[in-house]
Amino acid sequence: MDKFSHTSLRAFLDEALDAPQMAAIETALRDDPALVEKLAKLVAERDAGLHSLGEIWRRGRLTCPTREQLGSYLLGALPDDVSDYVTFHIETIACRTCSANLADLRSQAEASSARPTEQRRQKYFQSSVGRLRDEG
Repeated sequence: MDKFSHTSLRAFLDEALDAPQMAAIETALRDDPALVEKLAKLVAERDAGLHSLGEIWRRGRLTCPTREQLGSYLLGALPDDVSDYVTFHIETIACRTCSANLADLRSQAEASSARPTEQRRQKYFQSSVGRLRDEG
């Protein structure tokens, strides 16, 4: 019995596994010529256009929320059922692509929320240059 299924190897090719699973397959590939051959066949099938409906679904990321939906999720502006799905998708399914998108949106939100304060400070500083006296 093979240690890695076709599904897990396809997910490996799509970089859709978590880091420990990716590392396990990479390590096994170094020591197992049969696994290398199996992976090569999967790549050849993919290149030849032999796709299952499930593979098309996964590669097209048809179950992933859009970036706009992820932004609305961060703002708490999604309907409860959609918000519950996004939470499930991120926390239970652990979709790396959506997690990365969500992290990017969070960092953009944090950066943009800091900008107005910094801009206001800079404006005050520039408007007061030369107007303050040294009374020391």
